[in-house]
Amino acid sequence: MPELPEVETTRRGLSPFLTQQQVVAVRVREPRLRWPVPTELARVLPGLTIEHVGRRAKYLLLTTHHGTLIIHLGMSGSLRIAEAGTPPNTHDHVDLVLQNGRCVRLRDPRRFGAILWTGGDPLDHPLLVNLGPEPLSEQFHGEYLYQRSRGRRTAVKSFIMNSDVVVGLGNIYANEALYEAGIHPARGVHRIAKTRYERLIRAIKQVLDDAIAAGGTSVRDFVNSQGEPGYFSHSLRVYGRGGKACLRCGRMLQQTRIGQRSSVYCLYCQR
Repeated sequence: MPELPEVETTRRGLSPFLTQQQVVAVRVREPRLRWPVPTELARVLPGLTIEHVGRRAKYLLLTTHHGTLIIHLGMSGSLRIAEAGTPPNTHDHVDLVLQNGRCVRLRDPRRFGAILWTGGDPLDHPLLVNLGPEPLSEQFHGEYLYQRSRGRRTAVKSFIMNSDVVVGLGNIYANEALYEAGIHPARGVHRIAKTRYERLIRAIKQVLDDAIAAGGTSVRDFVNSQGEPGYFSHSLRVYGRGGKACLRCGRMLQQTRIGQRSSVYCLYCQR
């Protein structure tokens, strides 16, 4: 599944092509996504100008004067820039045709993605209103994470992957950040001191910044808006490396499941 760095990479790639471009047509070839594509899009979007391409958690927000298009890439979705007359492939489900002769094309083989419309503040939408802070924001700091952990007994990896606590931190980057911070993924959140949470915050921000700079991680079907894969996979230190040598101490990395997700860690470097 595309995680926050992949979605942010997509946002940055799309923004120069979409900002201040007028939508001239909406072509829906397959409306049966995670939720049905709203039938009113073909009526309300043409003639509107995309004023801003934003992101909240793993949702892309295409803002116009009259409303916002909310897009989620699901498990295998991607958005590509193509010439408006380019023939679609089997899994190309929705096109936004722009005045400049290009289109934004949603490709989603599994159809777990979503395209929704809201005429109000998108941050008040039911999918977004209860989300936690952005991990790269100033609101996400050690004191916040420490206070949110009080009275809980959950594993720290599950804790930081909870979108009510912080958004966009999926399995790949949770593994990597906990390794960088030297924290065992199964450690109970109530057993972590504030200074260690501050270290974890720094690790999360650094891992995400590095992944965004590398264009995301090339996993499954992810490519950016130009059809290019991300390259952060070359920098992964634990994810996908269970049974291999720890890059710090040389001992074998362990692998287990926490919250139904694969977790790789070093028994000696992470406590």
